[in-house]
Amino acid sequence: MKNFVTLSLIAVFVSASLLTSDAYARDNRLRFSIADALNSESALGKINPGIRLYFSGQAIPPVIKSYGSGRTNKKTNAFNKTDLFACEWVFISAIIQMQKKAEQLGANAVVNIKSNYKNIEFSSPYEFECGAGNVIAGVALKGEFVVTE
Repeated sequence: MKNFVTLSLIAVFVSASLLTSDAYARDNRLRFSIADALNSESALGKINPGIRLYFSGQAIPPVIKSYGSGRTNKKTNAFNKTDLFACEWVFISAIIQMQKKAEQLGANAVVNIKSNYKNIEFSSPYEFECGAGNVIAGVALKGEFVVTE
């Protein structure tokens, strides 16, 4: 009986410590440069130059055909990485996914690209938004797949 009480108390303390650690979990919304990310070492040779990218607020050439819009929501392991490195890495991953979808549809551009982290839009021609936590970083994007002149 004494062992049962001791084990029960240990279980309660372990459970309580696990629950309180969530209260201290980090989930920062950070903004970083689109140009820096696209020109980073992580992006070298991975971005498809045949699928052009136009972020919200940038001038786009006349659209010939639209294939509709799409979304991406990518995550990466951020453990032991700087927020900048993890966020640029996952941003590049999200861009690659958008470009692959555009290519599958026959589009040559993704336009009006916006950050959409936790379904909250952030529009900028210069910055993207990233959710940075203690062990995970995430980037969500949405945009329209088109053929331009």
